[in-house]
Amino acid sequence: MTLRVIYAGTPEFAVPALRALAADPTVDLVAVYTQPDRPAGRGQKLTPSPVKAVALELGIPVEQPVTLRDAQAQETLAAYRPDVMIVAAYGLILPVPVLETPRLGAINIHASLLPRWRGAAPIARAIEAGDSETGITIMQMAQGLDTGDMLLKRIEPIFSEDTAATLHDRLSVLGADALLAALPGITTGTLRAEVQNDTEACYAAKLAKAEGRLDWQEPAELLVRRVRAFDPWPVAFTELNGAMLRIWSAEFLSDESQPSAEPGAVVAADAEGFVVQTAAGALRVRVCQQAGGKRIAAADFARNHHLLGTHLG
Repeated sequence: MTLRVIYAGTPEFAVPALRALAADPTVDLVAVYTQPDRPAGRGQKLTPSPVKAVALELGIPVEQPVTLRDAQAQETLAAYRPDVMIVAAYGLILPVPVLETPRLGAINIHASLLPRWRGAAPIARAIEAGDSETGITIMQMAQGLDTGDMLLKRIEPIFSEDTAATLHDRLSVLGADALLAALPGITTGTLRAEVQNDTEACYAAKLAKAEGRLDWQEPAELLVRRVRAFDPWPVAFTELNGAMLRIWSAEFLSDESQPSAEPGAVVAADAEGFVVQTAAGALRVRVCQQAGGKRIAAADFARNHHLLGTHLG
């Protein structure tokens, strides 16, 4: 007997799990739910989500309700008679009637080791906080924000060179593997659920564009983590002579700090980039980008600009 599955997801993160389910002979993917097409690119042309594109490629019916709160949308979902609904970065709230429609409820692929980093941006927040590891939690969905019982966890290290982009890609694949590992136990009811300890929970707030602005009054170690955490969005930035300068790559340099220099001062430039003083330590910018320009090595940028003694921000 195959398992009737509705899959709900929107961005690239959700694609590996969709493909894994489609290839599983024990699964009948009856429908894919994803967010409505959005304007994208310079022409602002309506563009399907990555999940929709793959679902159409695989010949799976696609539903794109604006909300799941209205009765018609809930009736449409119920008509698919799902055994389980599997969710990965869908972006819509699942109200109680939807959670209760599938026989086995709704299962979420969450990109953190719950209860740490509940919320919208667990990958970026883990890097920003300096965590040494993160992972995937397969959880039973409940009414609260990522508060449901945990069914299975997989750990993934966070390396010193990881950005949100590189960690995202590894976790998306790990999420698919974890889901397939959990699915037999979910189907038979033999997977033991673990209740989350709410006292250990922390919130991964959604990223805001304004967070990308680097404050040189903060420690260099934190600023470097933010550069990594905000790649690919919103991208860390500062100002040089009143114009935006994006910072794509930077490294912490405790031994090159000049305490007499003001935070934001460019104190050195060499073949590897240029060095900026902060409130505690210094950082070397390795890759940067001027507004309207391309990403370039910071050393090349420094050769074409008189940076020593100038102030950023």
